[in-house]
Amino acid sequence: MASSLDEASEATGPRQPRVVILTGLSGSGKTTAIRALEDIGYFCIDNLPVPLLPKVLELAETGPSRQDWRRMAFVVDTRAHHHLDDAEAIIAELRDEGISVQIVFLEATDDCLVRRFSETRRRHPMSEGDTVREAIRRERNQLADLRAWADIVVDTTNHTPHTLKDLLKEHFSSEEAPGLSITVLSFGFKHGLPVECDLVFDVRFLANPHFVEDLRPKTGLEQPVQHFVLSLPEAARFLALFQQLAEFILPMYDREGKSYLTIGIGCTGGKHRSVAISETIGDRLRARGWQTNVRHRDVPRYSNDDS
Repeated sequence: MASSLDEASEATGPRQPRVVILTGLSGSGKTTAIRALEDIGYFCIDNLPVPLLPKVLELAETGPSRQDWRRMAFVVDTRAHHHLDDAEAIIAELRDEGISVQIVFLEATDDCLVRRFSETRRRHPMSEGDTVREAIRRERNQLADLRAWADIVVDTTNHTPHTLKDLLKEHFSSEEAPGLSITVLSFGFKHGLPVECDLVFDVRFLANPHFVEDLRPKTGLEQPVQHFVLSLPEAARFLALFQQLAEFILPMYDREGKSYLTIGIGCTGGKHRSVAISETIGDRLRARGWQTNVRHRDVPRYSNDDS
């Protein structure tokens, strides 16, 4: 449908657009997410009724500014809830036509959503005169099918607007990047399990730098902590076994057409062990040619920690 206007594109025919559908719970960060995609060049429409999606793509195909329509993002949510039942059939039809459609579902815990609505003093769109919690429950039920169809589910409970923007840009800024894109995500179990992880490894079996006075205030991004963790025989053995597993499963994920893989590395607080191990895994995967990003979900919690 949409195409580039350069000579190579005209020689090979029109290029199909890349379509991202942002959906999820009210208050979960969809406005932040759509702005992040707009920042990296996506044409964005907020609150688009699903039946209009094919019409917009048809306009993109026939319009004069096709270059501007190669990457598009649409927010689809319960504000147009009467049309949500049509979503599955319409998206399936677009994919059958060869259009790349990815569904990103944003969510957060009930307590987090209640707090956000309290802070902003906004009215929940599913409110029927009852509590915000009841409105959240109804919305979860109404969006259950879309969540099940989602390619990416992001729990924004522990995200700030800045970290959520970084996450979306990480996934979508390199539109031409081929093959499997891997994210290695360090986290602390005491702060909750990240729902976006496809694989999770628990490294709490390693000796904890928290109990070494000189290392306690540092993070796994700093050389003394990395030296402590990576010098452990158990860490070396774990990394060797992980590499064997990676060499076995990553090519198969790639062959099956999986676009994104998130590998979670967890320790108690997400400050020392998981961070050092994640950095090492990221370096080793990149050295073997895998497109790999490393993120540390919980390290910002300790930026002002002088303990």
